[in-house]
Amino acid sequence: MTKAIRFHQTGGPEVLRWEEIEVRDPEPGEVRLRNTAVGLNYRDIYLRKGMHPIAAFPSGLGIESAGAIEALGPGVTDFAIGQRVACVAGPDNAYAEARLVPAARVVPLPGGIEERSAASMMIRGMTARYLLRETYAVQRGDVILIHAAAGGVGLLVCQWAKHLGATVIGTVGSRAKADVARAHGCDHAIVYTEEDFAERARAITGGAGVAVVYDSVGRTTFEGSLRCLRRRGVLASFGESSGDPEPIAPRRLGQLGSIYVTHPSLPDYTATRAALLENANELFGMVLAGKLKIDINQVYPLSEAAYAHRDMEARRTTGASVLIP
Repeated sequence: MTKAIRFHQTGGPEVLRWEEIEVRDPEPGEVRLRNTAVGLNYRDIYLRKGMHPIAAFPSGLGIESAGAIEALGPGVTDFAIGQRVACVAGPDNAYAEARLVPAARVVPLPGGIEERSAASMMIRGMTARYLLRETYAVQRGDVILIHAAAGGVGLLVCQWAKHLGATVIGTVGSRAKADVARAHGCDHAIVYTEEDFAERARAITGGAGVAVVYDSVGRTTFEGSLRCLRRRGVLASFGESSGDPEPIAPRRLGQLGSIYVTHPSLPDYTATRAALLENANELFGMVLAGKLKIDINQVYPLSEAAYAHRDMEARRTTGASVLIP
């Protein structure tokens, strides 16, 4: 037997329970992973609240973890027992001491990448990578805006975008978080509680607007994000921490300058094993070259995942958080 976080109904952090579970032997195409670190992501909160579909109760939680392989399913030949790996894969069962995962979603960890860093950066880092390299391919000289710039994805976007030669505008919730964002490459940190970020972004760009807005906040920032964009700019809405935005009529996109709105998702940018490895390996390369710094600013025992959820929802966290079994 092993232990895991499960919940039997949707609700607040109090629904999370630390329970014994049984993890069977892996079947063909699977491996059993002994977790040493588990990533904490806002999508986990969405699931706990019932904002994402839940297959059945009791349900596990989380899709991101790192550790060592302890068993191989029949036909799995690309990995070895004891090998250090990371995995971003469902079903939601990462908040556990051990779990079964599809071998096709497992990524070997290179030397120099330790497991806590891997567990904290796979989703965030690969999200930053596809946003900047594929959803809108940032070019040298572009001005971009990233919301939640002091958060896990935000800090990586700031660093990576600076490496690409962009000018980075970031929104944050406090002056302390503004300092964190600036330390990671954010050129203009806007405290959204003190000024209108859309007006400030327009002023910074001389009225032209930004090339792209990366928005994981949703309802409370969506309208301002639209007003930030230059002609034919892109709004990449990749999260809804404040709730879903109000619908927008297609005609209005033309009135705002023939802008584009998209809702990208990591599974669609890593749908094949080749795409997964390309995304992960470029991320590893950036970290190993010192171009990206992975900040793990909060570490919690896995058994206390409810406390971690409370901190994240209260916006008391910066950078990445990990859960340790």
